[in-house]
Amino acid sequence: MNTTLHKANTRGQVNLGWLQSQHSFSFGHYHNPERMNFGLLRVLNDDIVQPKMGFGTHPHKNMEIISIPLSGALSHKDSMGNKKAIEVGEVQVMSAGSGITHSEFNDSIDTETNFLQLWILPEILEISPVYDQKTFEVQSRKNNFQVLVSPVDKAVKGSLTINQQAYISIAEMDENTQLDYLIKDQNGVYVFLIEGNITVAETQLESRDALGVWETKDLEFQANTKSTVLVIDVPMGL
Repeated sequence: MNTTLHKANTRGQVNLGWLQSQHSFSFGHYHNPERMNFGLLRVLNDDIVQPKMGFGTHPHKNMEIISIPLSGALSHKDSMGNKKAIEVGEVQVMSAGSGITHSEFNDSIDTETNFLQLWILPEILEISPVYDQKTFEVQSRKNNFQVLVSPVDKAVKGSLTINQQAYISIAEMDENTQLDYLIKDQNGVYVFLIEGNITVAETQLESRDALGVWETKDLEFQANTKSTVLVIDVPMGL
């Protein structure tokens, strides 16, 4: 088993006034040659968008993009004609493929929006762009790994799908509970603790800490307090 620990306070910091962002990997003005990616996971941004602000129309190409709201809501509009709000409990996926443009705004007049945005490198280039979003039953993640995203050719029932052999799961663990996670194929996992305190691979994580783990088949998670954990299961080769 190999591991790499990324403490919350080591993430890249960006404050644009309207946007406060914490970058787990090099992104935009934050560049760290030792933090370029974890396998095919290229981006994990923890963004807070101020009321009535957002990202203007911008392009993406050949990237699998997953957005997970943690608080507030985010309005989405894209070149495929999709115009929807993404709220807490929902997940959005975009296979940018041959090219897409979109915008994201916090339409609230007084409430910040906090969301996670993940970019995963695609398995096949230049596919036709795909957009989808789904509301997930919160009870299904209580002391259980709920699969949010899975590969389009190995789709897990009830999950959204992307163009890569990657899986994203979330669990809300009660204090003093344990969960086992079986890693898919020859993948590695990037464990991102949204909140709480857990022990995994003999490493204690606190809120917003992350641990990359590879060259092992399974992991045991111990919740030391009530915790919410995101597990990103991705191929390791670039």
